[in-house]
Amino acid sequence: MTDESYSSPQRFAALVLAADRTNKDPITQHTGAACKAFAPVDGIPMVIRVLDTLAACDLITTVILCGPPESLHMHCPELKLRIASGQVTWIPNLDSPSRSAESGLSQIPSDTPVLLTTADHALLTPDMVQSFLRSSLAIQGDATVGLIRQQDIAAAFPGSKRTVIRLRDGGFCGCNLFTFNPQGRALIRFWRQAEDLRKRPWRLIAQVLGFKMVLSYLFGFLTLQKGLQAVSEKSGVKIQGIMLDDPRAGVDVDKVEDLVLAESILKKKPHSFPSNTQSIE
Repeated sequence: MTDESYSSPQRFAALVLAADRTNKDPITQHTGAACKAFAPVDGIPMVIRVLDTLAACDLITTVILCGPPESLHMHCPELKLRIASGQVTWIPNLDSPSRSAESGLSQIPSDTPVLLTTADHALLTPDMVQSFLRSSLAIQGDATVGLIRQQDIAAAFPGSKRTVIRLRDGGFCGCNLFTFNPQGRALIRFWRQAEDLRKRPWRLIAQVLGFKMVLSYLFGFLTLQKGLQAVSEKSGVKIQGIMLDDPRAGVDVDKVEDLVLAESILKKKPHSFPSNTQSIE
């Protein structure tokens, strides 16, 4: 991310967003958990799965958890223990993911690179995170975003429905993995504009990037590289895409079907999923 990263590997602070988006979250309602982050996935609260993964990554120094509300912590004794011991720093969430992320970044020294992920990433693995962070350090950019090709998810998990951005060079799914260096933190403010439009790609492109981009998208001319370049120019933050190969990276637990899929994957014998990544420039 910077020239210094080549001479002495940097280590990241991890920020985990763990608040419910809605009072009627389908996972919370289905499992009866106090909040989505505490919903068990194969017997373990998914926030604990994510925290265990981050704790196993030697490129991560500290972990900040934004949400869930402190009044709910009694429902997850393991989380309370980790907070009390200092393994995890908890801060209250705000009224939207982007505002919560901004609050979390304010707790981290400005010269420390940041990994941002979410508590519903129940299939996240240390190899996945380490590979993504190493690739992020190896490129010249202010921010990186983890992506996976929709065809890779479809091949591994037929029938799984994911949110897909369909571009000229293929369909792409987000992996809820982002990094920011000091300059890259400005992207969080830009995120606010797009926050409510993530499920409607053409409106996102129109309102954030302009009419020319929406025409490119609708007529099938927009590529991933051009899309990232447009966001970089609009936000003033140089963004690079990191393509992950492990299909589990594109599975977060938003719907009951996702929960069923995640548990079926975890119950099977460990797969030999690849952990290579590729940057998109």
